[in-house]
Amino acid sequence: MTGRDPHEHGRTSSPLELLFDLTFVVAVGTASSQFAEMLAEGHAAPAVTAFVLAMFAISVAWISFSWFASAFATDDWLYRALTMVQMIGVVVFSLGLPAMFHSVEKGGHLELRAMVIGYVVMRIAMVLQWWRAAREAPSFREVGMANIRWTLIAQAGWIVVAFTPLPIAVAFAAFAVLAALELALPVFAQGSAVGTPWHPHHVAERYSLFAIIVLGEGVVGTVASSGDLLGGGDGTHWTWNAIAVVIAGVGLTFGLWWMYFMTPFGDILVHRRGLGYLFGYGHIPLFIGVAGAGAGLHVAGLYMENHAEISGTAVVLALAIPVGLYMLMIYLLHTLLLSTADRFHILLVTLTLAVLLAAVLLAAAGVAVATCLLVIMLAPFVTVIGYETIGHRHQQKMLEDLGAR
Repeated sequence: MTGRDPHEHGRTSSPLELLFDLTFVVAVGTASSQFAEMLAEGHAAPAVTAFVLAMFAISVAWISFSWFASAFATDDWLYRALTMVQMIGVVVFSLGLPAMFHSVEKGGHLELRAMVIGYVVMRIAMVLQWWRAAREAPSFREVGMANIRWTLIAQAGWIVVAFTPLPIAVAFAAFAVLAALELALPVFAQGSAVGTPWHPHHVAERYSLFAIIVLGEGVVGTVASSGDLLGGGDGTHWTWNAIAVVIAGVGLTFGLWWMYFMTPFGDILVHRRGLGYLFGYGHIPLFIGVAGAGAGLHVAGLYMENHAEISGTAVVLALAIPVGLYMLMIYLLHTLLLSTADRFHILLVTLTLAVLLAAVLLAAAGVAVATCLLVIMLAPFVTVIGYETIGHRHQQKMLEDLGAR
């Protein structure tokens, strides 16, 4: 484990990394399902709070593994065995998500024990991976030992919060402090040490694959929403609501996918390696937005099945807000990573927000939720059309300027 070549030609995700990602399908799916059910019951504040906590923890765990793998993956028997241990930790973590959501909904305390046990399992494996890198790659010993030290400090904090009976307000405050430590950990660990040899295109591909995993919740939400809307038991009696949900769900998911892959993050990171931290953690709110969109589609289905206790306007907001968050983060990352603003983006963002606002206003005016979903579906295609007609030339010029700088 001496460090991978950060300029390795043709570096792609390994089958082991793809297998590892499957455990996060369960984690994201569980969080989205719990979120949708709480929203449908009208518990918006606790639902959003628990969902943000869950997605933050999921994202940090995935990011920790993925950046290490980009720099040091050996894919030998020991590396594979420790990765399997991390996968076990992800499954245990996922099993603790419903209890955490329930505790936030009920108040009184924050139930994190099963989630933290899962994190302990993941972190034990991660520390062993870093120890091996520190021992076998002398040039990276300092950064490896620093990662071990700060990882153990953060994990000790999570154990204290999870297994100490703290009032929920104190627990949330402690969670915020530890979350900040998690985000700062790469900065503390690197310090003046040599940075890890991560591969720009490999990292970008890993994030794109995780984005697809999270986007999958849109498809799951579509199926969950439309299943009970079919008349009869043979799946052939389609109602207008079922048709609208399928078109809106798949169309929205496809549009969000198209938006993400318009930005060549790998090419940008080649030139802006120093912004790897911004790229890595800047994706967390993006992941929250796209997973929330999948949950919003699920809420819409529950509403149309008469299983929700919220208004049609609230249902539309449950989808429009995460979609808006996702799209704003796409534009923000594009602007910050290229360090160049595009006035054309202001027009596209304005038109996109106008479409989302129109959907909410239509719902407030009594228009059917199914129709409002179709309006929301159009939002990402404002950017898609703008990019395919004009925006791609603007982006190409930005990339050329970046290469020249």
